[in-house]
Amino acid sequence: MVKTKKAVQSHGRKNRHASAANCACDAASSGRKAAGVDPLLKQANQHRLRRIEGQIRGLQKMVEQDRYCADIITQVASVQEALRGVARNLMRNHLHHCAAKALRSGKKAETEAMYDELLELIYAHLR
Repeated sequence: MVKTKKAVQSHGRKNRHASAANCACDAASSGRKAAGVDPLLKQANQHRLRRIEGQIRGLQKMVEQDRYCADIITQVASVQEALRGVARNLMRNHLHHCAAKALRSGKKAETEAMYDELLELIYAHLR
């Protein structure tokens, strides 16, 4: 099986985080869980994601109907901004719960792993 460069990079990132010290998030057998979730942020994210889902369906219809390209691009930008809003809420929750717990732990390896994770998140996803 031949892996693409992107697949290798993605796999490397996953392994790099998994081999680092455990973050404050619980590592359950079904996957990692947040150390804490703000119920209001969760509700806001669910609402935003449902709205984004509707926007995506609207984009599909626009493409099917051969709508004007600039109008479709404008709607794509709107969806991207909405997704960035979800990411900002998730980052806020991560900082308040998972990162804060790791940084307060007093464990050097856990603290360093969290710093690395936060930097990777900022550089890779929150541009």
